[in-house]
Amino acid sequence: MAAPRANRPLPPAEDYVVLGWVVAPHGVRGEIKVASEAQSLERFLALETVWLGDAHRAFTVTGARLHQGRALLLLDGVSDRDAAEGLRGQTVYLRLSEAEPLAEGAYYYHEVEGLAVIDEQGQSLGVLAEVLPTGANDVYVVQGPRGELLLPAIHDVILSIEPERGRVIVRVPAGLEPES
Repeated sequence: MAAPRANRPLPPAEDYVVLGWVVAPHGVRGEIKVASEAQSLERFLALETVWLGDAHRAFTVTGARLHQGRALLLLDGVSDRDAAEGLRGQTVYLRLSEAEPLAEGAYYYHEVEGLAVIDEQGQSLGVLAEVLPTGANDVYVVQGPRGELLLPAIHDVILSIEPERGRVIVRVPAGLEPES
């Protein structure tokens, strides 16, 4: 399998964005099936290189196509079903420098995870620990002193995201208020 050049250090993890994850091999030629977190599946058709797993191993993309809502990728050095099976569950990354610019007011997950979450009255609710993609809208997982709070990432709930100030201001919907 192809790997990053040993004489070059890996960029830090924040230099990558998640494109998706390998869900299964496809066929017998080493194709991998990727579930996408990208804004558009077409993004996969233009890839030249992807990085897999926590070690961010680099792979040259030698083929890409779309099939039943998933991306199918052929990677240099992955030539059979067994090799593709060995990649199952790996996160697929793109270098941040190669990512498409986001629309005004949109953020990559890594830009919001770790921010303080404050309600509109100024009360601290905790830290945005994780963003869960659900299809209709993302869900922000807030970990705080009163436990876990799940907030839908919609305009009525997420009032402002201020990475430069290290915070997200929210309006907690009725019924979701954390216990006092």
